[in-house]
Amino acid sequence: MDDGEKDEVYSDFTDCVNMQPKELEEWLETEESKSVGDNHGGESTGHRSGRRIVEIKRTKKDDLTDSQYEHMQKVIGYVHRHTAQKPSGDIEESDWRYSLMNWGHDPCK
Repeated sequence: MDDGEKDEVYSDFTDCVNMQPKELEEWLETEESKSVGDNHGGESTGHRSGRRIVEIKRTKKDDLTDSQYEHMQKVIGYVHRHTAQKPSGDIEESDWRYSLMNWGHDPCK
């Protein structure tokens, strides 16, 4: 990935992830956060992703690794796909919103 691609990924990632690291960390501790996702007796993919997003957001842009950029691309793809599937009605206490929040995006913001 060249520098131009990295800049684009970084920009898209900061647009998609609208929760601050501390806010996301606190969310990940809630029962609502742990109640959604593909949880097969362990931590769900989204929950694990949320912890990684906190780490990425606390890393200076110049210090980000290729692996972190790959994860940022995964987050962008997830947020875009998932927001396109917005359910009708009140989303405030929906699994749909909770899943997105695990990936660092609060659609109620």
